[in-house]
Amino acid sequence: MKADLQTERFKALDACHQQIHEHLTELSDLMDRLDADSDSAHCRQKAKTIEAFFSETARTHHAAEEKDVFPGLLASDKPEVVQAVQMLKQDHGWIEQNWIELAPMLRAIAQGEDWADMAELKHNAEVFLNLCRDHIVLEETLIYPEAKARLAEEMAGRAKRLAH
Repeated sequence: MKADLQTERFKALDACHQQIHEHLTELSDLMDRLDADSDSAHCRQKAKTIEAFFSETARTHHAAEEKDVFPGLLASDKPEVVQAVQMLKQDHGWIEQNWIELAPMLRAIAQGEDWADMAELKHNAEVFLNLCRDHIVLEETLIYPEAKARLAEEMAGRAKRLAH
């Protein structure tokens, strides 16, 4: 039962990564459009959608990784895995800090306010984009495959025990 739940959790985490990729692309596109039409209904709606996603869904995603994926890997006998998990945990903090600065500016755009400094907004967005993209690459190339392999081993061991 636990393994089935873990399998479903990974499906949800993978699906969320896809959504994060999509919203990062939207954020990048929005930054490109802001000079021309920062007050357009289209830009306001994009800013609202992006802000809501990263303020809610992405935060929940990071909490799920911290609770369900990282703890088992911190006990790994592979130093590169432990080091990567420690770095990803640190990344979550940096991503959150950057988001705390970026989110109010996106909300301002979404609400048609003009107080956000565009140069600062674009800089914070660039930092956020780079942090998130690098973070996801490490998760998708090392951490998730390692965690999924551990889960597969656990499931195979359980099936073997049940067969006897």
